[in-house]
Amino acid sequence: MSYDLAVWEGARPADDRTAGRVFTDLYDRYLDGGPEEPASERVEAYVAALLERWCDVTEDEEGTAPWSAGPLINGASGPLVYFGMSWGMAEEASAYAAGLADSMGLVCFDVQQDRLRP
Repeated sequence: MSYDLAVWEGARPADDRTAGRVFTDLYDRYLDGGPEEPASERVEAYVAALLERWCDVTEDEEGTAPWSAGPLINGASGPLVYFGMSWGMAEEASAYAAGLADSMGLVCFDVQQDRLRP
């Protein structure tokens, strides 16, 4: 089981309910069923920045990466990236990922709690 976040380009939704609808629409369009697209430049830069902090799980020889699947970029399509973290590192990694998204002008959504991350 993993703790999942979604990060996307666009205006920050007004509230959690709206964010949930935006996430569902983006997920359906870019990751579930439709042809996947290459990650946008901003999403690609975001994933690269995450991987500067922790290596990809596919390259993790010491067991320190928080990601539940890899390569991490495989969860990205167009303006959206959806990724999971192991529960043991979810608090630290999700806080970092949310702060990084905010600093890069991206929206971060907590999929388990159906809420925007500050």
